[in-house]
Amino acid sequence: MIMTDLKKMNIQTLEVPDDPEEVYELFYERGWTDGLPVIPPTEERIAKMLTGTKKEASHVLGTLPPSGNDATVGHVAINAVMAGCLPEYMPVLIAAVQALAEPDLGLHNLQATTHPVAPLVIVNGPIRQRINMNSGCNLFGPANRANATIGRAVRLILLNIGGALPGALDLSTHGQPSKYSFCIAENEEESPWEPLHVEMGFDRSVSTVTVNGVESPHNINDHTAEDAENLLTTIAASMSTQGNNNVLYQDGEPLLVPAPEHARILAGSGFSKAQVKQYLYENARIPKKAFSRKHREMQFPNFADDDFIPVLRRPENLMVIVAGGAGKHTLFCPNYVIRSHAVTKVIEQE
Repeated sequence: MIMTDLKKMNIQTLEVPDDPEEVYELFYERGWTDGLPVIPPTEERIAKMLTGTKKEASHVLGTLPPSGNDATVGHVAINAVMAGCLPEYMPVLIAAVQALAEPDLGLHNLQATTHPVAPLVIVNGPIRQRINMNSGCNLFGPANRANATIGRAVRLILLNIGGALPGALDLSTHGQPSKYSFCIAENEEESPWEPLHVEMGFDRSVSTVTVNGVESPHNINDHTAEDAENLLTTIAASMSTQGNNNVLYQDGEPLLVPAPEHARILAGSGFSKAQVKQYLYENARIPKKAFSRKHREMQFPNFADDDFIPVLRRPENLMVIVAGGAGKHTLFCPNYVIRSHAVTKVIEQE
């Protein structure tokens, strides 16, 4: 028996033959998948998934746009089963859904825009190691179960509860690969600075989820810089592109992800995280003359013709985390900006 939800939640069950291929075909036809095969969410599997939390299946975590449907713990468990999660991932998923439901995130805009954007889930704190998340080599890529399945479960939740079906309510012009799965952990152990959640005022012993609507990562390659100024010159120039939402709308919290080697170069030159942000605020800029006439008139009427347009509205807007493995690379993720801000939630220790 395959269930669309638990009986205790007053939602009818759906009976189909116990054949994974038939289940996949049925779920695909009804628009309940991301296009990939799923694990059938049987009553037994859902019940097992719910052992990962003390919350009742009927507990409402929030309302997800654009559908306006309530996201219950039971709904989260169903999608977690389909994605291949383990029960111990449930606290992370619950916190992620609570963040998605926060008005400040602007999920309706993230779900329905033509912009290629997806909610990135960033995990901090001790839970990263307890559930064996990848914060190092290939962390945005395949092969780690926690990263892959938590990220995929979030996408299934956005589809099945949030209702953002591509071509119907999700109008992204091109989409992006991160719309399948977009979940990482910060490499706190190899960072020379305080991790993201500590920077936000949380204790290191606390685990958090931060959700930010961003584009897929843009690589910044610099294997020659030996000091902060030379490396930041490369990073600033790479961030400074005319089509960047952060530049055009003069707002938002873009994400910078230096790998440990680049972070050590920056910190080794005496740069704190705040000083990195200040340098990039001052130097990641584009000449107003480089923009089209319409952009100059519509987006930057308050700037003089010989001004340089900043990528960052203010230094503290830049979100910086250290993550990745060996190699002198940094990633930059511009974000959506329009009525959308990053949200952080504490992961309840259950």
